Amino acid sequence: MIKQIFFLIFIIVLSCSKEQPKEVGSSFLPLNHQEPYTAGKTYYGFNNYIEYIAGNLPIIIVAPHGGSITPSDIPDRTFGTIALDTNTAQLSMVIADSIKARFGKFPHLIICRLKRTKLDANRNIDEAAQGNAIASHSWEEFHHYIEAAKTKITQDYGNGLYLDIHGHGINPDGFYDLRIWLGYLLTGEELDLPDNILNSDNYKNKSSIKMLAETSRSDFFELIRGSSSFGSLLENSGYASVPSNISQSPQGSRFFSGGYNTLRHGSKNSGLIDAIQLELPKTGIRNNQAEWSAFSGKLTDVLNQYFEEHYEINLSQ
Repeated sequence: MIKQIFFLIFIIVLSCSKEQPKEVGSSFLPLNHQEPYTAGKTYYGFNNYIEYIAGNLPIIIVAPHGGSITPSDIPDRTFGTIALDTNTAQLSMVIADSIKARFGKFPHLIICRLKRTKLDANRNIDEAAQGNAIASHSWEEFHHYIEAAKTKITQDYGNGLYLDIHGHGINPDGFYDLRIWLGYLLTGEELDLPDNILNSDNYKNKSSIKMLAETSRSDFFELIRGSSSFGSLLENSGYASVPSNISQSPQGSRFFSGGYNTLRHGSKNSGLIDAIQLELPKTGIRNNQAEWSAFSGKLTDVLNQYFEEHYEINLSQ
């Protein structure tokens, strides 16, 4: 009789456990469980959805929209943009390799491997993951790795640069702008302003390179479109860019000024890491391995010049 009672209790407990499955989120490891990070070593988040190669340079390369993984246990997002930034994950890896080959050290590299239909790592968590536990945890891992990289850079260098890698396509009016769009959190209309107005504290303080504007020898408008600006250095390398000394503003054309990541991880809100969003055309940059390699080499040259000029940092040392 006693054995029968215990057996009945066991069946009831087992039945309850089947009716109330363990939440997926309860099996996630703490975000910091892999720390400390070693430069050059690759770390993965849950199910390898997020990839982080730790660095020891003051550079962070991030690809939030280049993933292709579509797990069935993450439902498709029902609102927000879902377009893939084709080949940006591959390009970001080649950029990181080029930087390593040139300077003998590693940039920090973070890639979201989930397709944008499952997770948008460049939006706030509500729009990015839309309530799914796995997508939400992956979003948290993505930004945790970035925060860890920022902490490492501020400890070793004081400040540094975050590059958010994206791709743009045909404009709504039908033409394909082959320029690189550089997002500093300044709208196209603000970039259309004359230098003396753009140079005011109002625009400097709302930009994603606020820290650089406070420490560089150059005026703010020169950092945005002067001869030593990021866009002008790209222009000198053969890649048309806006804003730059050649294309000082979009002049009414479609333009992306920077998204969630540029705002969160840039220096607008008293941060020490500056941020620039790179919207790259497919033609000439993202099409194939040859274009990735050519652009990555030129971008590495630009970073070398930019850091020497504005951060007074020799990346080779």
